Amino acid sequence: MSTELPPSSIPLFPTVAAYREWRRKAYEDKKSVGFVATMGALHEGHLSLVRRSLAENDLTVLSIFVNPAQFAPHEDLATYPRTLPRDLELLSQVSVADRTAAAVFVPNVFEMYPNGISQDVAEQKGTFIEVKGYSHQMEGKTRPTFFRGVATVVTKLFNVIEPTRTYFGQKDIQQALLLRRMTRDLLLSHPEPENLFIVPTARDPTTSLALSSRNAYLTDHERAGVAPALYAALQDAKEAWETGLPKAECVARAHAVIERKQSELGGEVDLRYDYIEMNDPDSFDVLSDEMAQPQWEAEVAGRPVVLSGAMWIGQTRLIDNIVLGARRTLNIVE
Repeated sequence: MSTELPPSSIPLFPTVAAYREWRRKAYEDKKSVGFVATMGALHEGHLSLVRRSLAENDLTVLSIFVNPAQFAPHEDLATYPRTLPRDLELLSQVSVADRTAAAVFVPNVFEMYPNGISQDVAEQKGTFIEVKGYSHQMEGKTRPTFFRGVATVVTKLFNVIEPTRTYFGQKDIQQALLLRRMTRDLLLSHPEPENLFIVPTARDPTTSLALSSRNAYLTDHERAGVAPALYAALQDAKEAWETGLPKAECVARAHAVIERKQSELGGEVDLRYDYIEMNDPDSFDVLSDEMAQPQWEAEVAGRPVVLSGAMWIGQTRLIDNIVLGARRTLNIVE
């Protein structure tokens, strides 16, 4: 990010010291602070989090920081969309009950990682956060260092922002659940675990594709005609689960949707699935192949299941999920 910040109607804070001076005033004025952590390239999904925060807090703060620690050396750090002027323009147009965003924290890499940061974990120096036992499943199977980077940067952001409440999108549900566990394990007070809220995934109104900054990598054809296959696959698995079929059959039906799309494309687009799985939201453990909805509900009394998947279109990796069962138990707000 350039050290020269674009014009903005919203106060921008590029340093920890400058933000903390602003935060002290909010404390003195007894104002609640809602927080939305982003990497920029804002879309309607981010803005839905902002609206929720505006509705529930006196002040709303965003961070915009592309975090190198959550990208592996072969991933898309260099090409990740950076659109700060547009982000600020979008943000300035969002209001709820006459409230607008009160501040944006826009640090550079040195501000967040004073010792410097390598994308190679073996070369990193300094303090990092790992949530042991919860970072290797689901997304962690494909991106084994991802949650280490996320947990580290979000801990730093919570320490800087000191939010009363914070909001994450359901599209990244493993991330949100892991961060809630982290706040509990580290005894954080800003936010307290019960004040980390998950907001339902924002979707394209026509195709139901989950909104994502990485959708910008796709062509119009891929975005409208190929990418929605992931959500369609999850929907087929959901329907199978709700009719009482075992997990293995549910996942097989989801795979079949992707395979039919691959056949339809005839090699025109490089489409392949990474995983489709069903997990316990508390432990992230994979459900057994034999597990079915009636047995699950009898054993865990109201705990939902996370049905999630990831799919590649060329070099672009997309993720999505559906929560099967009582969403409210995961603090997913409607």
